[in-house]
Amino acid sequence: MTKDKLVQSLCKKTGLSKKTAKEIIETVFEEISWALSRGEDVVLPGFGKFSVFLRKQRKGRNPRTGEEITIPGAKVPKFKAGKILKETVR
Repeated sequence: MTKDKLVQSLCKKTGLSKKTAKEIIETVFEEISWALSRGEDVVLPGFGKFSVFLRKQRKGRNPRTGEEITIPGAKVPKFKAGKILKETVR
């Protein structure tokens, strides 16, 4: 499903205008992104949990030269599905 299809579905189910539905969806995504950037978890009971995972620095190889390189650590977003979402998908 694309964001546009999500907007259409929200309009159909709630009677909101397309503009309002799009603003709501974009605001939700923005707030989740901002919370994660501040290091906060976002928990949506039944749906899942968004969090930030700290990936450690590790060794790798340059595929062209075979030279060993150091891949720096990074903060990456992580999502863990909730019970209701898992059951719905099954």
